[in-house]
Amino acid sequence: VTQRYTKSLLKGSSLMLCKTFFLLGNILDSMLLKASNKEAAGSRKETSGSAAPAPSAQRLLWCHCYHYCPEDSTNNTCRTDGYCFTMVEEEAVGVPVQTAGCLGLGGSVFQCRDTVGSRQRRSIECCTDEDYCNKNLHPTLPPLKPPLYMDGKIHHLALLISVTVCSLILVAIITFCYIRYRRQESRPRYSIGLEQDESYSLPGESLKDLIEQSQSSGSGSGLPLLVQRTIAKQIQMVKQIGKGRYGEVWMGKWRGEKVAVKVFFTTDEASWSRETEIYQTVLMRHENILGFIAADIKGTGSWTQLYLITDYHENGSLYDYLKSTTLDNKAMLRLAYSSVSGLCHLHTEIFGTQGKPAIAHRDLKSKNILVKRNGTCCIADLGLAVKFISDTNEVDIPPNTKVGTKRYMPPEVLDETLNKSHFQSYIMADVYSFGLILWEIARRCISGGILEEYQLPYHELVPTDPSYEDMKEVVCTKRLRPSFPNRWTSDECLRQMGKLMTECWAHNPGSRLTALRVKKTLAKMSESQDIKL
Repeated sequence: VTQRYTKSLLKGSSLMLCKTFFLLGNILDSMLLKASNKEAAGSRKETSGSAAPAPSAQRLLWCHCYHYCPEDSTNNTCRTDGYCFTMVEEEAVGVPVQTAGCLGLGGSVFQCRDTVGSRQRRSIECCTDEDYCNKNLHPTLPPLKPPLYMDGKIHHLALLISVTVCSLILVAIITFCYIRYRRQESRPRYSIGLEQDESYSLPGESLKDLIEQSQSSGSGSGLPLLVQRTIAKQIQMVKQIGKGRYGEVWMGKWRGEKVAVKVFFTTDEASWSRETEIYQTVLMRHENILGFIAADIKGTGSWTQLYLITDYHENGSLYDYLKSTTLDNKAMLRLAYSSVSGLCHLHTEIFGTQGKPAIAHRDLKSKNILVKRNGTCCIADLGLAVKFISDTNEVDIPPNTKVGTKRYMPPEVLDETLNKSHFQSYIMADVYSFGLILWEIARRCISGGILEEYQLPYHELVPTDPSYEDMKEVVCTKRLRPSFPNRWTSDECLRQMGKLMTECWAHNPGSRLTALRVKKTLAKMSESQDIKL
């Protein structure tokens, strides 16, 4: 009886507990439905016009889930107060994967929309029609767009096209510039024409006639200015033959005769003015000084051309001549004697009613000495020259900021001990430079079938373009000079030349020979060698 009573009590209590839990579940369901109804109503007000379907929210919705099931789901089902969804998306390898499940009401409006512009292809569809309504949804992947899989190819193609177009444009620009450059080079760059000056007719048949007439009837300072300007107008430029820091040198023609036309840069007007002034000094004309013909300025408001017209010598400078020519004793002495003769004429003051002042060159070097057709030399490039005015005992220094060539500078210039107010200082500086020129000439003289290749002075001691410090250390501090080849000791002429140049480049300016003394020594050497200069 006790066991039966106990069993009946247990059955009754279990039934009472089941009824209690059932009632509690109904109460909770009704509370959740009321809450979901309120949320759904608010959601519909806020998201009116949305692309996603509005849920009824009258009850919890059963959905089919696949790959998106909550942990407590059974038989691939889930419940939600929002939407059922089915989605298909593409994996990295390109295989479409389908998922399904439940979406909560909050934020579902946005989750049910396909993401526009996403790199990953996907499609989603939502429903609230009935339980398990997402079983009937079959979303498909959007079609492939070319930029999504050809993005890299398009970038490469765009880069290739850009590089090709830029290269073509660059080639076109370079070609255009080259054609313009060739056209400019093919035409004369300076506007000296062949037109005749109708206002003045030149007497004489040649330049030699004109110069002789001016020397016999004029002041001895060159051709009259009107004659110079007329000659300048009648010159035809032929070709460019040189270029330097001052400007350019052209070979031109006047009535069939070849002339040299030195065209100065407009920034070098001081050099042009000084050189013109020196060349037109009274009694300046000498066979070993470059023959001056004319000087002229021509220009418009926007440009100016400065011309210096002189004799033309096809052998060019002594520097160029020595590089390509082998000398014997006669040719060596001829070059040296004629060069020092021109220097001696520059240095010598001629007294008289119309005398010539003493002139120092200040930039003497092998590139500033020209070689004539007969093997003699003449001195050129007088843009840095200084004059000595004996009446006032003053040194006329040109207003020119440029200085001489560092390689040929004497020690007193390099260490800045030269007395600028004493004209003899400049004379001795020229003699030092001439000693280096003698060394250049002697190296190219053959003896015993041997000679050295042409080199500039101090070539083994300083760089190609030496600085003041380089030259000062070698010439002043170490007191070094160019070395003599051993073969000079076995040749009497070269031995005497070596002694002569040593006395020219002495460290103390007062110990150096004068240009006149060098000239007499070379003349004596020629007599002893039975060489007629």
